[in-house]
Amino acid sequence: MMELSLVRLWTTCFFYISTLLFLLIGGGVYSHSEYLIGLGSYDITGPAADVNMMGYANMEQVASGIHFRLRARTFIVSQPQGKRVVFVNLDACMASQIVKLKVIERLKARYGDLYTEKNVGISGIHTHAGPGGYLQYVIYIVTSLGFVRQSFDALVDGIENSIIQAHENLRPGSIFINNGELLDAGVNRSPSAYLNNPSGERSKHKYDVDKEMTLLKFVDDQWGPVGSFNWFATHGTSMSRSNSLISGDNKGAASRFMEDWFEQNTVERSYSEEFISDEIPRRVSSIIENHQDNHQELLELASYFESQPGKPATRISSSARRVRSALRKADMPGFVSAFCQTNCGDVSPNVLGAFCLDTGLPCDFNHSTCGGKNEMCYGRGPGYPDEFESTCIIGERQFKMALELFNKASEQLEGKVDYRHVYVDFSQLNVTLPEKDGKSEVVKTCPAAMGFAFAAGTTDGPGAFDFTQGDDKGNPFWRLVRNVLKTPDKKQIDCHYPKPILLDTGEMTKPYDWAPSILSLQILRIGQLFILSVPGEFTTMAGRRLRDAVKTQLKNSGNKDLSGEIHVVIAGLANGYSQYVTTFEEYQVQRYEGASTLYGPHTLSGYIQEFKKLSKSLVLDMPVQPGPQPPDLLDKQLSFLTPVMMDTTPDGDSFGDVISDVPKNLSLKRGNDQVTVVFRSACPRNDLLTEGTFALVEKLEQKDKTWTPVYDDDDLCLRFKWSRPKKLSSRSQATVEWRIPESASPGVYRITHFGAAKKLFGSVHHFTGSSSAFVVT
Repeated sequence: MMELSLVRLWTTCFFYISTLLFLLIGGGVYSHSEYLIGLGSYDITGPAADVNMMGYANMEQVASGIHFRLRARTFIVSQPQGKRVVFVNLDACMASQIVKLKVIERLKARYGDLYTEKNVGISGIHTHAGPGGYLQYVIYIVTSLGFVRQSFDALVDGIENSIIQAHENLRPGSIFINNGELLDAGVNRSPSAYLNNPSGERSKHKYDVDKEMTLLKFVDDQWGPVGSFNWFATHGTSMSRSNSLISGDNKGAASRFMEDWFEQNTVERSYSEEFISDEIPRRVSSIIENHQDNHQELLELASYFESQPGKPATRISSSARRVRSALRKADMPGFVSAFCQTNCGDVSPNVLGAFCLDTGLPCDFNHSTCGGKNEMCYGRGPGYPDEFESTCIIGERQFKMALELFNKASEQLEGKVDYRHVYVDFSQLNVTLPEKDGKSEVVKTCPAAMGFAFAAGTTDGPGAFDFTQGDDKGNPFWRLVRNVLKTPDKKQIDCHYPKPILLDTGEMTKPYDWAPSILSLQILRIGQLFILSVPGEFTTMAGRRLRDAVKTQLKNSGNKDLSGEIHVVIAGLANGYSQYVTTFEEYQVQRYEGASTLYGPHTLSGYIQEFKKLSKSLVLDMPVQPGPQPPDLLDKQLSFLTPVMMDTTPDGDSFGDVISDVPKNLSLKRGNDQVTVVFRSACPRNDLLTEGTFALVEKLEQKDKTWTPVYDDDDLCLRFKWSRPKKLSSRSQATVEWRIPESASPGVYRITHFGAAKKLFGSVHHFTGSSSAFVVT
């Protein structure tokens, strides 16, 4: 008995000591903080039906459900009596120029000049599984049948609300930075182009993609850690061009893992003596196990709960039942973790390599073709052939790296908060190129144009017809097709050489501009960290050159504040979108990335020149001219997406009725089994259920016979699928699939669906329905 008491005493002491150490290491106790920090997060999922997805430019890839939800995640850093910066990370394909313009208008109406286009940066993670139609230039909204107001509004509303949250959460705190190598989450998908860079330059780098992750850890003086943001280069293309479920892809998954990990450990510190885990998190609601009755008793209990017919519901019932909304303490901000994009231009998450579908052999090295055709060449993710598994694996790898950096972060950001921003017309920028003999040459960028190899796509999503990567010639047939739209003149052809022009987008203006000319360039400074916001996808080497140029400029400024370690990161796809940026040498090869470098072979040199100017003005505390204002084309937008006219059900049926229920006496095992329920439903465009859920897994609390939400449509194990029997049918159904995770608690469960139906004359009413109960063991 004495030995048992000593063991308990030691266990209790060890728990309290380890908890104290976690708080000290994790940032719960700090003696010094010179910043105000605030974080926020808001739902930007958008329309989960009928809308073309942004990224692959595949007309057939139309949203029809949710893998997990998309969010805008924001941090604000301010000096108490000084400047402040805002960074927003979007679970979206890219930032949009018109979205940012409208967000800034709203922020100015609310806060005056506190938040402007100068100190607010907005970046996209580059998922290819989010609703499109929210950019203002024609070339980017062709496949979405024009502008999609719902997609646009979801982003503007979500960004604004996440910034409001972050602003209201501003409190004294500290920021720590850490770096580390993640080796197995990205490969170069255009290695033949990379090899065209000078051998001396390539020899300075161990890998042909950037493997470094840079992480910021935000620590509130009172609450301890409240969030993390990191930058790592890999494309959001784990989900394929045939996927139709809205998804944050690998980076969105990593955010979900990190946020759930923190919430789980917060709960565990409150209720158990378990040590802090670094495993993929379990659902928070299943952490505390109930004493389980035997299997037969559970089956008898489940038999009492048959499927509930569809019934009216309120708009807030979906939001109120969300799993995560109930997890947070009312007086404590929720933990926000963003996995941001950087120079991912030639980096694929399909790390097993590219293979031919017909032969199983590797694709051609130089052109990524199979028998001369590109359509059969696809990259394989680590979970091949399951794209959902690949998404989880690449997300998990980023999450585990971020968690290690988070737990070990010790270098504190200290010093000024500042920013510089400029608009630059890249269609006619004079660029001065230094030469070896000390002289210089002045060249120009070009009006935007896309090459033939753009239409070939990549190994992440091949194009169609007979286009191939590495095509620097073009062909007569497609030139004839091109000329119907716009024939480029000799000056434009010479400017873009050796790119053969397929679409002369920079000179196409009907019905309005097809491509951007005026781009946003921005630097955000937090102490020794400099974030370069760029409106495009830089390749690996292009990003290295830009970072090195800015870092050299800062180091050579003579500023004593910059005598120590300097961190420079690129925030890709930020404040707008203008496709790719390659090095001059990669451009000559004309693979997909080179053909998509809009402003010609000197595009990167133009960026480097302008960012050196910005960084110089930043360290010398000099103002910069704002540059030409980009156009606001919102009033010119056209949309050809058919609106929802009405929703109906068969006579005698109601919205929310179960069409296909679970079998009677169903018993399923954790980690292996799946349950599927089908409901009478209505178009998800009627109400996006922002900050709510279309699907829910509920667990029966045996003591009071109430249902507790445990998984919703923001969980990767629960998939919400929506479909019509025919394209223009007013009837539809929702299929909810739950892949029961190993971490689920044994017990009695049911599936619930929420939705909103539209009547012929426009009124919308909400509904819900539930399946019969079943047992999980």
